[in-house]
Amino acid sequence: MTHRIPGLPRRPRTAAATALSALALLSAPAVLPAAHADAPASGRTAAPAPRPVTAAEAATDARMDAVLGDPRLAQDFFHRMPKGGDLHNHLSGAVTTEYLVELAAEDGLCIDTATTTAVVPPCGPGTRPAADARTDRAFRDTIVRAWSMQDFPADGNGHDHFFDTFGKFGEVTWRHRGKLLADVAGTVAEQNQFYLETLVTPASDGAKKLAAEVGWDSDLARLHGKLAANGGLDRLVAEAGRESDDADAEFRAAARCDTGSPQPACRIQVRWISQVSRGSSPERVFTQMALGMRLAERDDRFVAVNLVQPEDGETALRDYSLQMRMLQYLRGVYPEAHVTLHAGELWPGLVKPADLAFHIREAVDVARAERIGHGVDLVHEDDWQRTARTMAARETAVEVPFTSNAQILGVRGADHPFETYRAYGVPVVLATDDPGVSRIDIGHEYRYAADTYGLSYPELKDLARASLEYAFLPGTSLWQGNPTRDGYRPVSACRDTVVGAARPGADCRRLLSASPKAAAQWEQERASQRFESALRTRR
Repeated sequence: MTHRIPGLPRRPRTAAATALSALALLSAPAVLPAAHADAPASGRTAAPAPRPVTAAEAATDARMDAVLGDPRLAQDFFHRMPKGGDLHNHLSGAVTTEYLVELAAEDGLCIDTATTTAVVPPCGPGTRPAADARTDRAFRDTIVRAWSMQDFPADGNGHDHFFDTFGKFGEVTWRHRGKLLADVAGTVAEQNQFYLETLVTPASDGAKKLAAEVGWDSDLARLHGKLAANGGLDRLVAEAGRESDDADAEFRAAARCDTGSPQPACRIQVRWISQVSRGSSPERVFTQMALGMRLAERDDRFVAVNLVQPEDGETALRDYSLQMRMLQYLRGVYPEAHVTLHAGELWPGLVKPADLAFHIREAVDVARAERIGHGVDLVHEDDWQRTARTMAARETAVEVPFTSNAQILGVRGADHPFETYRAYGVPVVLATDDPGVSRIDIGHEYRYAADTYGLSYPELKDLARASLEYAFLPGTSLWQGNPTRDGYRPVSACRDTVVGAARPGADCRRLLSASPKAAAQWEQERASQRFESALRTRR
């Protein structure tokens, strides 16, 4: 939630964001960004009182202010700053592009020179061995540009280029889930994060086959019964489990986890989110949803489902409300499975006005999503203020990847609803989306928040805390109540211990031992203390 920290003046924002008025506390009288000043104050979630700031936090904020104007020093600051977890991350799009090119070479794949798409060998006319990229720098650079947003022109169609990259390197990514994870988790660890939720498609071929065999039935209960009949869904769960076993083994080998010199990737807690191809036929979408939710209840490596592919696609638009009703039904069948949804990744001009009116609302009200990915078109929806109030009341978090929003939709700065969500008390977490394609890391996103919206270090620290608070990690939280509204206050078991201390009290140790969520949050607090202390020492 946006509020000023006593003693920490708001630093200047970039020109793009100056169209927004400075946000005040949301207690009456509430003040909203000037761009959205029509929002009624009634029913708004009350803001917490500004939290106290420690001397270490104030000193760290001053250091951050001093380095923001120096690209090298700012990059180092945000690289080393502890940043919780990444909750919105597509595994295939998160891998560094250069590593994808190397994997293509290792697998003997070819590159179609007309489309720059990886294809299976032999390398006939119109193709080149991907291995040529090892020695031909110009060829490698061509592939990198085609498989990412590297050097993409500002006036180009970023939306289409971004989504087209996945088809170009798809022949590489399906083969090596474990190696991809080692690369991505390594970056997460390097960025001083402690947790990763990443999207994959489990048992893709099996789900496609079962959906085709069963066909469509508008009676969702009957359709689910057909999928489950004769162990159909259970076979898919078993297939997904074997895939995950193989990926785990490949990951551990690639990251040397079982050797005397394990890579930092090995210490990252990872959970899978099952992705559903929203542009597919209704029977395939429903099958993937049912599989993902069944997995979330039966395999603790999986936690949730999410819809992927462009939200503005023809089928995605046509079937959007149907897909929300599918999730509504399946929530009743699989109550322990989590749901996080790409919703509102739209903008005027990309779709008709009617399609801007309801996506976030239905994701929240119908599908009962616990988190929303992107949510960029919020203020273009009908009665968006009620949706924002509902999200705040339910603690439905919004996952914000600034760079992909800018690259795909052209939305940045004052146009982005980042501050509007915060003004309404909606939990906000920063995320990367597809950092390999975007050519960024999570540190870049935190720096963008500081540069563009003038956030202080304590505000960024609370964003990092939110990324673990609203993660689908099992166990009791370290924080009590609604921390977005009430601030980050430890639960009673840890109230008599300095949060993040090396030796917590007995009650707190029992909590940390029993709760993976609280343990990750404690690790974040310890890392923040070390970071702040190191900066004070260096000064």
